[in-house]
Amino acid sequence: MTDVVVERDETARPEPEWPEPGRQGWSWRRVVRIAAAIALPIAALVAARLSFFFLRDAEANRILVVGLALVIGVGGVWVMYWGLDRLVDLIPGDWRERVRPAVFVGPALVLLALYLVYPAIYTIILGFQDADGQEFVGWDNYSYLFTNDDSLLAIRNSILWVIVVPLMCVVIGLLFAVLVDRLGRRTESVSKSMIFLPMAISFVGASIVWRFVYNFRPEGFGEQTGLLNGIWTGLGQEPVAWLLQEPWNNVYLMVIMIWLYTGFAMVILSSAIKGVPEDMLEAARVDGANEWQIFWRITLPTIASTVVVVLTTILITVWKVFDIVFVMTGGEFGTTIVAERMITEFFTFRHSGRGAAFAVLLFVAVVPVMIVNIRRFRAQEQMR
Repeated sequence: MTDVVVERDETARPEPEWPEPGRQGWSWRRVVRIAAAIALPIAALVAARLSFFFLRDAEANRILVVGLALVIGVGGVWVMYWGLDRLVDLIPGDWRERVRPAVFVGPALVLLALYLVYPAIYTIILGFQDADGQEFVGWDNYSYLFTNDDSLLAIRNSILWVIVVPLMCVVIGLLFAVLVDRLGRRTESVSKSMIFLPMAISFVGASIVWRFVYNFRPEGFGEQTGLLNGIWTGLGQEPVAWLLQEPWNNVYLMVIMIWLYTGFAMVILSSAIKGVPEDMLEAARVDGANEWQIFWRITLPTIASTVVVVLTTILITVWKVFDIVFVMTGGEFGTTIVAERMITEFFTFRHSGRGAAFAVLLFVAVVPVMIVNIRRFRAQEQMR
Protein backbone atom coordinates (compact mmCIF):
# COMPACT_ATOMS: atom_id res chain seq x y z
CA MET A 1 0.00 0.00 0.00
CA THR A 2 1.35 3.41 -1.01
CA ASP A 3 1.46 6.17 1.62
CA VAL A 4 -0.32 9.34 0.59
CA VAL A 5 1.34 12.58 1.67
CA VAL A 6 -0.98 15.58 2.02
CA GLU A 7 0.72 18.99 1.86
CA ARG A 8 -0.54 21.60 4.35
CA ASP A 9 -0.62 25.34 3.94
CA GLU A 10 1.61 26.56 6.76
CA THR A 11 0.49 30.18 6.36
CA ALA A 12 -3.16 29.43 7.06
CA ARG A 13 -4.42 29.70 10.63
CA PRO A 14 -4.86 26.16 12.03
CA GLU A 15 -8.42 25.21 12.83
CA PRO A 16 -9.28 23.26 15.97
CA GLU A 17 -8.87 19.54 15.30
CA TRP A 18 -12.41 18.36 15.93
CA PRO A 19 -12.77 14.59 15.62
CA GLU A 20 -14.77 13.28 12.70
CA PRO A 21 -17.30 10.45 13.08
CA GLY A 22 -15.72 7.07 12.86
CA ARG A 23 -12.18 8.29 13.50
CA GLN A 24 -9.99 8.33 16.60
CA GLY A 25 -11.16 10.73 19.35
CA TRP A 26 -9.27 13.61 20.89
CA SER A 27 -5.68 13.11 22.01
CA TRP A 28 -4.83 13.27 25.67
CA ARG A 29 -3.07 16.65 25.12
CA ARG A 30 -6.26 18.21 23.81
CA VAL A 31 -8.23 16.76 26.70
CA VAL A 32 -5.73 18.28 29.15
CA ARG A 33 -5.98 21.68 27.44
CA ILE A 34 -9.77 21.69 27.57
CA ALA A 35 -9.75 20.54 31.20
CA ALA A 36 -7.26 23.29 32.11
CA ALA A 37 -9.24 25.93 30.24
CA ILE A 38 -12.36 24.95 32.20
CA ALA A 39 -10.71 24.30 35.56
CA LEU A 40 -8.57 27.45 35.80
CA PRO A 41 -11.43 30.00 35.57
CA ILE A 42 -13.46 27.94 38.04
CA ALA A 43 -10.46 27.72 40.38
CA ALA A 44 -9.95 31.48 40.12
CA LEU A 45 -13.58 32.13 41.05
CA VAL A 46 -13.46 29.67 43.96
CA ALA A 47 -10.19 31.20 45.22
CA ALA A 48 -11.70 34.68 45.01
CA ARG A 49 -14.73 33.49 46.95
CA LEU A 50 -12.68 31.83 49.68
CA SER A 51 -10.29 34.77 49.97
CA PHE A 52 -13.24 37.12 50.44
CA PHE A 53 -13.83 35.76 53.95
CA PHE A 54 -10.16 36.18 54.83
CA LEU A 55 -10.13 39.75 53.54
CA ARG A 56 -13.09 40.58 55.80
CA ASP A 57 -11.37 39.19 58.89
CA ALA A 58 -10.61 42.16 61.14
CA GLU A 59 -7.82 40.24 62.92
CA ALA A 60 -6.02 39.15 59.75
CA ASN A 61 -2.51 40.42 59.06
CA ARG A 62 -2.79 43.61 57.02
CA ILE A 63 0.23 42.83 54.86
CA LEU A 64 -1.20 39.43 53.97
CA VAL A 65 -4.56 41.01 53.22
CA VAL A 66 -3.00 43.50 50.80
CA GLY A 67 -0.84 40.82 49.17
CA LEU A 68 -3.75 38.43 48.75
CA ALA A 69 -5.94 41.18 47.33
CA LEU A 70 -3.29 41.97 44.72
CA VAL A 71 -2.77 38.31 43.81
CA ILE A 72 -6.48 37.58 43.48
CA GLY A 73 -7.36 40.91 41.90
CA VAL A 74 -4.63 40.78 39.25
CA GLY A 75 -3.58 37.16 38.90
CA GLY A 76 -7.06 35.70 39.37
CA VAL A 77 -8.59 37.94 36.73
CA TRP A 78 -5.78 37.13 34.30
CA VAL A 79 -6.21 33.39 34.83
CA MET A 80 -9.96 33.63 34.37
CA TYR A 81 -9.69 35.51 31.06
CA TRP A 82 -6.88 33.26 29.84
CA GLY A 83 -8.98 30.17 30.44
CA LEU A 84 -12.04 31.69 28.79
CA ASP A 85 -9.94 32.72 25.79
CA ARG A 86 -8.62 29.16 25.43
CA LEU A 87 -12.14 27.82 25.53
CA VAL A 88 -13.21 30.20 22.79
CA ASP A 89 -10.28 29.03 20.63
CA LEU A 90 -11.76 25.53 20.72
CA ILE A 91 -15.05 26.66 19.19
CA PRO A 92 -15.18 25.81 15.46
CA GLY A 93 -16.00 28.05 12.52
CA ASP A 94 -17.48 31.54 12.61
CA TRP A 95 -18.94 31.04 16.07
CA ARG A 96 -15.54 31.64 17.61
CA GLU A 97 -15.43 35.37 16.82
CA ARG A 98 -19.11 35.77 17.64
CA VAL A 99 -18.66 34.35 21.10
CA ARG A 100 -15.31 36.02 21.96
CA PRO A 101 -16.65 39.60 22.56
CA ALA A 102 -19.39 38.27 24.84
CA VAL A 103 -16.85 36.23 26.81
CA PHE A 104 -14.60 39.23 27.42
CA VAL A 105 -17.38 41.73 28.12
CA GLY A 106 -19.60 39.31 30.05
CA PRO A 107 -17.64 39.20 33.35
CA ALA A 108 -17.45 43.00 33.40
CA LEU A 109 -21.21 43.25 32.89
CA VAL A 110 -21.80 40.71 35.66
CA LEU A 111 -19.58 42.68 38.07
CA LEU A 112 -21.30 45.90 37.03
CA ALA A 113 -24.71 44.42 37.74
CA LEU A 114 -23.53 42.85 40.99
CA TYR A 115 -21.80 45.90 42.47
CA LEU A 116 -23.81 48.79 40.95
CA VAL A 117 -27.23 47.76 39.68
CA TYR A 118 -28.14 45.38 42.49
CA PRO A 119 -27.05 47.76 45.33
CA ALA A 120 -28.99 50.60 43.70
CA ILE A 121 -32.19 48.55 43.49
CA TYR A 122 -31.72 47.19 47.01
CA THR A 123 -31.15 50.71 48.38
CA ILE A 124 -34.37 51.94 46.80
CA ILE A 125 -36.28 49.04 48.38
CA LEU A 126 -34.55 49.63 51.72
CA GLY A 127 -35.72 53.24 51.69
CA PHE A 128 -39.30 52.00 52.16
CA GLN A 129 -38.45 49.78 55.15
CA ASP A 130 -37.96 50.34 58.86
CA ALA A 131 -34.71 50.78 60.77
CA ASP A 132 -33.86 47.07 60.66
CA GLY A 133 -34.99 46.54 57.07
CA GLN A 134 -37.61 44.01 58.18
CA GLU A 135 -40.97 45.69 57.55
CA PHE A 136 -42.26 48.12 54.93
CA VAL A 137 -43.20 51.54 56.28
CA GLY A 138 -44.22 53.18 53.02
CA TRP A 139 -43.19 56.81 52.58
CA ASP A 140 -42.39 57.41 56.27
CA ASN A 141 -38.63 57.69 55.71
CA TYR A 142 -39.07 60.19 52.88
CA SER A 143 -41.57 62.13 54.96
CA TYR A 144 -38.92 62.32 57.67
CA LEU A 145 -36.49 63.82 55.16
CA PHE A 146 -38.76 66.77 54.43
CA THR A 147 -40.24 67.34 57.90
CA ASN A 148 -37.35 66.83 60.32
CA ASP A 149 -35.46 70.04 61.13
CA ASP A 150 -32.00 68.44 60.90
CA SER A 151 -32.84 66.84 57.55
CA LEU A 152 -34.16 70.12 56.14
CA LEU A 153 -31.00 71.86 57.35
CA ALA A 154 -28.87 69.21 55.62
CA ILE A 155 -30.79 69.67 52.35
CA ARG A 156 -30.48 73.45 52.55
CA ASN A 157 -26.75 73.28 53.24
CA SER A 158 -26.19 70.79 50.41
CA ILE A 159 -27.99 73.09 47.97
CA LEU A 160 -25.72 75.94 49.05
CA TRP A 161 -22.68 73.70 48.54
CA VAL A 162 -23.69 72.69 44.99
CA ILE A 163 -24.30 76.33 44.07
CA VAL A 164 -21.29 78.01 45.66
CA VAL A 165 -18.49 75.44 45.31
CA PRO A 166 -18.77 74.55 41.58
CA LEU A 167 -19.36 78.19 40.64
CA MET A 168 -16.36 79.46 42.60
CA CYS A 169 -14.12 76.62 41.36
CA VAL A 170 -14.95 77.42 37.74
CA VAL A 171 -14.64 81.19 38.16
CA ILE A 172 -11.32 81.06 40.01
CA GLY A 173 -10.03 78.23 37.82
CA LEU A 174 -10.93 80.19 34.67
CA LEU A 175 -9.19 83.27 36.05
CA PHE A 176 -6.02 81.30 36.80
CA ALA A 177 -6.21 79.58 33.39
CA VAL A 178 -6.32 82.93 31.58
CA LEU A 179 -3.49 84.37 33.68
CA VAL A 180 -1.09 81.41 33.43
CA ASP A 181 -1.75 81.21 29.69
CA ARG A 182 0.10 84.52 29.35
CA LEU A 183 3.20 83.29 31.19
CA GLY A 184 6.27 81.69 29.71
CA ARG A 185 6.30 77.95 29.18
CA ARG A 186 8.49 77.13 32.18
CA THR A 187 6.73 79.59 34.50
CA GLU A 188 3.36 78.31 33.31
CA SER A 189 4.26 74.70 34.14
CA VAL A 190 5.47 75.58 37.62
CA SER A 191 2.41 77.74 38.34
CA LYS A 192 -0.03 75.08 37.16
CA SER A 193 1.75 72.45 39.23
CA MET A 194 1.51 74.53 42.39
CA ILE A 195 -2.18 75.33 41.86
CA PHE A 196 -3.03 71.74 40.93
CA LEU A 197 -1.07 70.27 43.86
CA PRO A 198 -4.00 70.18 46.36
CA MET A 199 -5.78 67.68 44.06
CA ALA A 200 -3.19 65.09 45.20
CA ILE A 201 -4.50 65.37 48.77
CA SER A 202 -7.47 63.34 49.93
CA PHE A 203 -10.51 65.03 51.46
CA VAL A 204 -9.54 63.74 54.89
CA GLY A 205 -5.95 64.94 54.51
CA ALA A 206 -7.09 68.36 53.33
CA SER A 207 -9.48 68.59 56.27
CA ILE A 208 -6.67 67.87 58.73
CA VAL A 209 -4.53 70.54 57.08
CA TRP A 210 -7.32 73.09 57.36
CA ARG A 211 -8.00 72.19 60.98
CA PHE A 212 -4.63 73.81 61.71
CA VAL A 213 -5.81 76.86 59.79
CA TYR A 214 -9.11 77.21 61.70
CA ASN A 215 -7.85 75.95 65.08
CA PHE A 216 -8.99 77.95 68.09
CA ARG A 217 -7.83 78.27 71.68
CA PRO A 218 -9.67 80.46 74.20
CA GLU A 219 -7.86 83.26 75.99
CA GLY A 220 -5.53 81.92 78.66
CA PHE A 221 -5.14 78.43 77.18
CA GLY A 222 -1.81 78.94 75.47
CA GLU A 223 -0.59 80.24 72.15
CA GLN A 224 -2.85 80.11 69.11
CA THR A 225 -1.86 77.20 66.86
CA GLY A 226 -4.38 78.07 64.15
CA LEU A 227 -3.02 80.14 61.26
CA LEU A 228 -6.04 82.44 61.05
CA ASN A 229 -6.16 83.07 64.78
CA GLY A 230 -2.40 83.60 64.82
CA ILE A 231 -2.80 86.38 62.26
CA TRP A 232 -5.96 87.69 63.89
CA THR A 233 -4.50 87.93 67.40
CA GLY A 234 -1.30 89.39 65.94
CA LEU A 235 -3.45 92.29 64.75
CA GLY A 236 -4.59 92.87 68.34
CA GLN A 237 -7.94 91.09 68.08
CA GLU A 238 -9.39 88.34 70.25
CA PRO A 239 -9.25 84.76 68.93
CA VAL A 240 -12.31 83.53 67.04
CA ALA A 241 -13.85 80.05 67.02
CA TRP A 242 -14.28 80.03 63.26
CA LEU A 243 -16.04 76.66 62.99
CA LEU A 244 -18.63 77.63 65.62
CA GLN A 245 -19.86 80.74 63.81
CA GLU A 246 -23.19 79.83 62.23
CA PRO A 247 -23.94 80.03 59.32
CA TRP A 248 -20.51 81.28 58.19
CA ASN A 249 -18.86 78.04 59.27
CA ASN A 250 -20.48 76.43 56.20
CA VAL A 251 -18.61 78.90 54.01
CA TYR A 252 -15.36 78.09 55.80
CA LEU A 253 -15.86 74.40 54.98
CA MET A 254 -16.69 75.21 51.36
CA VAL A 255 -13.34 76.99 51.09
CA ILE A 256 -11.61 73.64 51.60
CA MET A 257 -13.46 72.08 48.66
CA ILE A 258 -12.79 75.13 46.49
CA TRP A 259 -9.09 74.95 47.38
CA LEU A 260 -9.01 71.29 46.33
CA TYR A 261 -10.83 71.55 42.98
CA THR A 262 -9.75 74.94 41.65
CA GLY A 263 -6.60 73.34 40.23
CA PHE A 264 -8.67 70.71 38.45
CA ALA A 265 -10.85 73.37 36.83
CA MET A 266 -7.81 75.45 35.89
CA VAL A 267 -6.02 72.59 34.08
CA ILE A 268 -9.06 71.55 32.03
CA LEU A 269 -10.04 75.12 31.14
CA SER A 270 -6.46 76.06 30.30
CA SER A 271 -6.34 73.22 27.77
CA ALA A 272 -9.62 74.42 26.27
CA ILE A 273 -8.34 78.00 25.99
CA LYS A 274 -5.25 76.81 24.13
CA GLY A 275 -7.59 75.14 21.64
CA VAL A 276 -9.24 78.43 20.64
CA PRO A 277 -8.21 79.18 17.02
CA GLU A 278 -5.51 81.83 16.95
CA ASP A 279 -6.88 83.21 13.67
CA MET A 280 -10.11 84.22 15.41
CA LEU A 281 -8.21 86.05 18.13
CA GLU A 282 -5.97 87.86 15.65
CA ALA A 283 -8.96 88.86 13.53
CA ALA A 284 -10.69 90.31 16.60
CA ARG A 285 -7.59 92.30 17.53
CA VAL A 286 -7.31 93.64 13.98
CA ASP A 287 -10.96 94.75 14.20
CA GLY A 288 -10.09 96.77 17.31
CA ALA A 289 -11.45 94.50 20.05
CA ASN A 290 -9.66 94.72 23.39
CA GLU A 291 -8.69 91.69 25.47
CA TRP A 292 -11.81 91.90 27.66
CA GLN A 293 -14.09 91.85 24.62
CA ILE A 294 -12.12 89.01 23.06
CA PHE A 295 -12.53 86.95 26.22
CA TRP A 296 -16.30 87.48 26.56
CA ARG A 297 -17.24 87.28 22.89
CA ILE A 298 -14.77 84.71 21.51
CA THR A 299 -12.87 82.73 24.15
CA LEU A 300 -15.70 82.07 26.61
CA PRO A 301 -18.32 81.05 23.98
CA THR A 302 -15.76 78.75 22.33
CA ILE A 303 -14.97 76.90 25.57
CA ALA A 304 -18.56 76.96 26.87
CA SER A 305 -19.00 73.20 26.49
CA THR A 306 -15.83 72.57 28.51
CA VAL A 307 -17.01 74.96 31.21
CA VAL A 308 -20.28 73.01 31.50
CA VAL A 309 -18.43 69.69 31.76
CA VAL A 310 -16.15 70.99 34.51
CA LEU A 311 -19.09 72.57 36.32
CA THR A 312 -21.19 69.41 36.30
CA THR A 313 -18.25 67.18 37.24
CA ILE A 314 -17.50 69.25 40.33
CA LEU A 315 -21.22 69.49 41.12
CA ILE A 316 -21.58 65.70 41.22
CA THR A 317 -18.53 65.44 43.47
CA VAL A 318 -19.92 68.09 45.82
CA TRP A 319 -23.22 66.22 46.20
CA LYS A 320 -21.33 63.16 47.45
CA VAL A 321 -18.80 64.84 49.74
CA PHE A 322 -19.05 64.15 53.45
CA ASP A 323 -15.42 63.71 54.52
CA ILE A 324 -14.76 67.41 55.01
CA VAL A 325 -17.82 67.98 57.19
CA PHE A 326 -17.29 64.73 59.10
CA VAL A 327 -13.66 65.52 59.98
CA MET A 328 -14.04 69.25 60.64
CA THR A 329 -17.29 69.47 62.62
CA GLY A 330 -18.97 66.06 62.59
CA GLY A 331 -22.04 67.72 61.12
CA GLU A 332 -22.63 69.80 64.26
CA PHE A 333 -23.03 73.55 64.65
CA GLY A 334 -25.37 73.79 61.65
CA THR A 335 -22.94 72.28 59.13
CA THR A 336 -24.72 69.00 58.36
CA ILE A 337 -25.21 68.03 54.69
CA VAL A 338 -27.12 65.23 52.95
CA ALA A 339 -24.17 62.85 52.45
CA GLU A 340 -23.09 63.29 56.06
CA ARG A 341 -26.66 62.66 57.28
CA MET A 342 -26.76 59.48 55.19
CA ILE A 343 -23.63 58.12 56.87
CA THR A 344 -24.86 59.21 60.30
CA GLU A 345 -28.24 57.51 59.90
CA PHE A 346 -26.64 54.30 58.63
CA PHE A 347 -23.74 53.86 61.04
CA THR A 348 -24.47 56.07 64.07
CA PHE A 349 -28.24 55.84 64.49
CA ARG A 350 -28.41 52.37 62.87
CA HIS A 351 -31.49 53.34 60.88
CA SER A 352 -30.97 51.75 57.48
CA GLY A 353 -34.32 52.95 56.12
CA ARG A 354 -33.60 56.65 56.64
CA GLY A 355 -30.00 56.23 55.48
CA ALA A 356 -31.24 54.60 52.28
CA ALA A 357 -33.74 57.43 51.80
CA PHE A 358 -30.92 59.97 51.96
CA ALA A 359 -28.94 57.85 49.47
CA VAL A 360 -31.90 57.79 47.06
CA LEU A 361 -32.21 61.56 47.44
CA LEU A 362 -28.58 61.95 46.36
CA PHE A 363 -29.15 59.59 43.44
CA VAL A 364 -32.19 61.57 42.26
CA ALA A 365 -30.22 64.82 42.57
CA VAL A 366 -27.30 63.52 40.49
CA VAL A 367 -29.32 61.88 37.68
CA PRO A 368 -30.42 65.17 35.99
CA VAL A 369 -26.81 66.35 35.94
CA MET A 370 -25.73 63.11 34.28
CA ILE A 371 -28.48 63.46 31.68
CA VAL A 372 -27.29 66.98 30.83
CA ASN A 373 -23.71 65.72 30.45
CA ILE A 374 -24.78 62.85 28.17
CA ARG A 375 -26.88 65.13 25.96
CA ARG A 376 -24.08 67.64 25.58
CA PHE A 377 -21.63 64.86 24.77
CA ARG A 378 -23.92 63.49 22.07
CA ALA A 379 -24.42 66.98 20.63
CA GLN A 380 -20.65 67.46 20.43
CA GLU A 381 -20.22 64.09 18.73
CA GLN A 382 -22.81 65.01 16.10
CA MET A 383 -21.00 68.27 15.36
CA ARG A 384 -17.72 66.46 14.65
